[in-house]
Amino acid sequence: MICSLLFFCVITSCLATIPRPRGVSISMASWYKPGAEFRCIDGSKSLPFEYINDDYCDCPDGSDEPGTSACPGGKFHCTNAGFKPLNILSSRVGDGICDCCDGTDEWEGNIECVNNCKELGKKMREEAELVRQLQEQGHTLKLQYMETGKKTRAVKKTELEELQKTKVELETVKNEMEQKKNEAETPEKEAKEKHEQAWKEELEKIKAAKDKVKAETAFYEMDENKDNRVDLAEVKAHSQFDVDNNGEVCDTEAREHLELGDEDTHVDMAHFIEKVWPNIREFYKSPSELQAAAKGEKQGEVPEAPKANIPNTGEYLENEDDDEEDEEEDIEYDEEENKEKPSVADDEKMPDYDELTKQLMAVADVARNQFTEAEKKLKDTESQIRNLETYLGIDYGPNEEFSVLKGNCYEYTDREYTYKMCGFDKATQRSKSGGSETTLGNWGKWDGPAHDKYAIMNYENGQSCWNGPNRSVKVHLKCGTDNKLTGASEPSRCEYAFDFETPSRCSEPPTTHQLHTEL
Repeated sequence: MICSLLFFCVITSCLATIPRPRGVSISMASWYKPGAEFRCIDGSKSLPFEYINDDYCDCPDGSDEPGTSACPGGKFHCTNAGFKPLNILSSRVGDGICDCCDGTDEWEGNIECVNNCKELGKKMREEAELVRQLQEQGHTLKLQYMETGKKTRAVKKTELEELQKTKVELETVKNEMEQKKNEAETPEKEAKEKHEQAWKEELEKIKAAKDKVKAETAFYEMDENKDNRVDLAEVKAHSQFDVDNNGEVCDTEAREHLELGDEDTHVDMAHFIEKVWPNIREFYKSPSELQAAAKGEKQGEVPEAPKANIPNTGEYLENEDDDEEDEEEDIEYDEEENKEKPSVADDEKMPDYDELTKQLMAVADVARNQFTEAEKKLKDTESQIRNLETYLGIDYGPNEEFSVLKGNCYEYTDREYTYKMCGFDKATQRSKSGGSETTLGNWGKWDGPAHDKYAIMNYENGQSCWNGPNRSVKVHLKCGTDNKLTGASEPSRCEYAFDFETPSRCSEPPTTHQLHTEL
């Protein structure tokens, strides 16, 4: 190593001592040896050394005129001691413009150039040092991200393996609990069905008895002369039997309701209960019910509100119609809300199950609860497995350095919008004036060039544009000491570009000594 450095120093010193024609760099000095014949660098011809910089282009490649503007394609080398060396076109030599910071391109004296290479070099080194410090701070954080990311992946991988084993066990438990549940529900179902069927038969008897009482009551109500029969005249006294709504009950209508033949004029109670009552039970009203209806006292009836005395103009009539429609809608809503549920008489309520059935139901409840709990644990475990598989399926960089972005969101606001990027999730846009978010893209892939894959994140398949493609975002990453969104634009319709700074993009910086050597 030391020998190599010494050899480099010796060679560099030797090259520095070789006299160089104007416009020749140190690296090219060996081509220009005073007293020796000069050979064009492209090998096309040889010239006497005194032809160098004689303001006449002899070599096709212009290498014989490095310090003049004689050759159109020639190059002039600015040494720029203290700053960066520079090669310029020979045509710019002696053109009255100072292109080299040391002014050597204007050697003819047509213009006086100030040598400001040292000042420029100092500023350049200061800027380079700031960049180096930023890279150093960012790279330090990147190393921490890498360590944390690798540990997180290892932990999650272990968790996944354990959960996959647990899932197999929980599936077995769930299947066992399901079998026990099914076994417990079979006798429970049979016992409940037996109890309910017995009650159904009993309830039918109760309802039949009640219906018979109603039929007998109706018979007595219609038998106004109390001769234990209902005749045509007594039926004709009830307007509810007016089928054709002509204002009276005719003989034909009365006979039809009493199920009478042509010669019969009345029915007894047995005939009434068997033949007549089944046909009239739905619309028959007792005298007391008819009297209450006539007085407007029917339960639930709302008296009509008096109408206001409004002038008869088109405008008022239109508003009145609207109000009436609104009132009708409100009434319908209120009626639906306040609709009374049909009450069940105490004697029609099913009695409690017997003790044996209750015991079977309790056993089945325990089995159902155990199955539900086992099923819930399995679903929770499957959900955790999916989340872990999703996390582990994402590429967080060669050394997990970008994993720090997962689960975190970053915002940037310009004059109109607030943009948000959620790492490995989605990118959105929201107007500052309000409204819902627009999805610009969902995490897709790394989309940098082949030599730098992790330079760009691609969020794709966002909400579609009007008559256009689905929105998408390319997030351009660069080194920074914080994770932050620094810019957003729309270079093409529905195709957005975000600028994002992150320590994860910081490479290892050169040392201060290396930096100054490079400069």
